[in-house]
Amino acid sequence: MDRIKSFFQREPVLVLAALFALASMVFVTPNPGYISYLDIRVLCLLFCLMAVVAGFQDSGLFLVLAQKLLMGQRPMWMVTSILVMLPFFASMFVTNDVALITFVPFALLVLRLIGKGELAIPVVVMQTVGANLGSMATPVGNPQNLFLYAHYQLSLQEFFSLLLPFVLISLGFVLASSLWIGGRGWISVSFPEGAKIGSQKKLALYVVLFLLCLLSVCHLLSHLVLTGVVVLVLLVVRPQLLKQVDYMLLLTFVCFFIFSGNLGQIAQIRAILSQVMEGSALISSVAASQVISNVPAAVLLANLTTNWKGLLLGVNLGGLGTPVASLASLISMKFYLQLPDARPTAYIVSFLMVNVAGLVFLLGAALWMAV
Repeated sequence: MDRIKSFFQREPVLVLAALFALASMVFVTPNPGYISYLDIRVLCLLFCLMAVVAGFQDSGLFLVLAQKLLMGQRPMWMVTSILVMLPFFASMFVTNDVALITFVPFALLVLRLIGKGELAIPVVVMQTVGANLGSMATPVGNPQNLFLYAHYQLSLQEFFSLLLPFVLISLGFVLASSLWIGGRGWISVSFPEGAKIGSQKKLALYVVLFLLCLLSVCHLLSHLVLTGVVVLVLLVVRPQLLKQVDYMLLLTFVCFFIFSGNLGQIAQIRAILSQVMEGSALISSVAASQVISNVPAAVLLANLTTNWKGLLLGVNLGGLGTPVASLASLISMKFYLQLPDARPTAYIVSFLMVNVAGLVFLLGAALWMAV
């Protein structure tokens, strides 16, 4: 019983996705047609990106870069800005959840070493906001972008022309907030043990694999060929990395593929949801993200609208708001709550204030721009 409870707490979105999938099977009996629901390309790309990014983490690349940026005498505003902007920019290439898994524990360590533990809440909250907003800059920044980019067969020009203005607005919002958090004063930053690159050769190999992933995202390399190459190379070089892939996230996608596919077979439900989406894909996707998270919202709603602009922007901006609006937000919250002096209520209040403010501001900009 304890194991089941622990699993539910650890994978709430997967549990929700599985329940939705099972409920939909009542109306559409399982059959071989279910296979057509699955977007194999998206699943392959997600798998490969997670495996390669695990290699970057394993090599120590992110921590080496972070330490080089922070070491020495620094004004406090610079320290907080670096801690917040690291996940903002890293999430563009390694996804928002990986950026937070890497840099939230690092930030908590830095704040403890320099005696600024009271800044843990604002720094972690802004790291979370930064990762969720920065990740919308690229097709590989988060799972919903990768899925929608492939689903609607978008070009890079279409993708960037829609989201780049909001990335720049978000950059200003996140940077201004991180500067304000730091305030005045100087601090000396040092680490008890310097981070090092584990193996230059392996790191170079991971970079090559990452470039191959980008080629596949741009439809220049078959996703099946990419998957075969990544699996074979990692089996030879570092098989442990294959165990670090978030298979629960992949299974979550499978469940929502089944759920959304079955909904598409129920004429009445499809008609209602399609009507809601056509009314305002932007507002509908933002609202759905607040309840079921932006990744499953993207999978669920993609087959119900041709308005890819409203849906793509909605599930990205919809990552702000409630703690469940983005899977990545739960990751950083978990890290903070593990602190011995954690203040859960204060964290939730701060999180909601910043996220709601950011969401209202960005959503207002989107409506003003008539997206």
